[in-house]
Amino acid sequence: MAWFTKTDSKIGYLPDEQPPFWKLLLYAIQQVIVMFPATIAVALITGFHISTTIFASGFATLCFILVTKGKIPLYYGSSFSYIAAIFGLLASEGLANLPLDEKISIATFGIVMSGLVSIAAGLIVNKVGREVIEKILPATITGPIAMIIGLTLAGNALADAAPAEAGPGIINNLPWIVSLATLLSTILFSVYLKGFWSQLPLFLGMVVGALVAGIILATTKVNLFRQLPETVAHQGLFALPHFTIPKIYWPAAFAIMPVALATIPESTAHIYQLDVYVNDLAKKIGTEKKYDIANRLGSNLIGDGIGDIVAGFVGGPAGTNYGENISTMAITKVFSVPVLIAAAIIAMIIACFTPLVKAIYAIPLPVIGGLEIYLFGAIAAQGIAIMIDKGVDMFSAKNIAVIATIMVIGLGGHYAFGGVIPFFGIELPALATAAIFGILLNLLLNIKKKEA
Repeated sequence: MAWFTKTDSKIGYLPDEQPPFWKLLLYAIQQVIVMFPATIAVALITGFHISTTIFASGFATLCFILVTKGKIPLYYGSSFSYIAAIFGLLASEGLANLPLDEKISIATFGIVMSGLVSIAAGLIVNKVGREVIEKILPATITGPIAMIIGLTLAGNALADAAPAEAGPGIINNLPWIVSLATLLSTILFSVYLKGFWSQLPLFLGMVVGALVAGIILATTKVNLFRQLPETVAHQGLFALPHFTIPKIYWPAAFAIMPVALATIPESTAHIYQLDVYVNDLAKKIGTEKKYDIANRLGSNLIGDGIGDIVAGFVGGPAGTNYGENISTMAITKVFSVPVLIAAAIIAMIIACFTPLVKAIYAIPLPVIGGLEIYLFGAIAAQGIAIMIDKGVDMFSAKNIAVIATIMVIGLGGHYAFGGVIPFFGIELPALATAAIFGILLNLLLNIKKKEA
């Protein structure tokens, strides 16, 4: 199989290529590092068990790769789109006072059911073709959705970059020094390093940030490394994740299933991003092979749905393929599926072995924030790349209307209402609402095209 043939490309690695083992390991660790902050943030906000969430992301990634036959280089991680629905459900009257495991069991029933929505969408795409989806979800919708996903995370990035309130004096601004050292070194590595080392800017930037935090600790006695939670600090060498089984509760399904609609445009955007970047790399390498990733949209949606079902059955939150990992692949030009398989296995190991969990917990939050500034901005920039690649006419009144309303509803709903827009007595998830409004507006404007 092509997966297990060694190559030594200095430019990058295509999906069916495998780097030498030591390179593969470093690339995989980098993929784990970039997926970790967002995946863990979802667990912390929703109350899901962290080790289970990490395990679920790795296990669901392996299932995704198996279902898609290794043709789509994507990593599955916990989705921010579901946070409001899960949090609202668990805090609702009748559930708020239940034990944590029972809450998770109820929520994961909704997550499993939401996976069926993605699978149904994928089967429809496979039946009627990608063209129908492209009419419903053109670049004027998928591009802005990708931009919203990155830009709504901007606040998280800066909050992590300076987790303490900065005041006058050097001591109060030490977190900024660490985050800026991480950000600038990562950018410089990605721009100026050559060959193999140019493919590890995020990993190297994290090392630089951790070293700066270590120097600060040694010289000022100010410790920017994070305290371990009590439940993790006292665990032994080996601890299996805390698994829970879904419990049938139909209100959970009704609350969570609609959110899957928001991840369909997100997944569509990611597929188009990958198609652009992978084939651009193939052209630069000089291969005549065509990686027709965009036409695998149906398989991608089915894989996403399977990922949700698998994650739900082990007690993990709902997820989607990760923009952070796509950004990493775009920056490093490493799209190797074996690297993602290795990353998934490493994530599952981290979930089971406490020393590894403790090591990642100890990474200073400003270091993660510095990486996030770069990564989340790259996600937004990729939305622009989608519209450029698809030749979106930015002087068209119809296109501007669709793009403008999606952007303002998505971003405005996030920053004004915390991601949930109040509307006639109900609460609508901002990203899902923006996507659905954009889809309906686009269909309405295409009923009769404006005459020239």
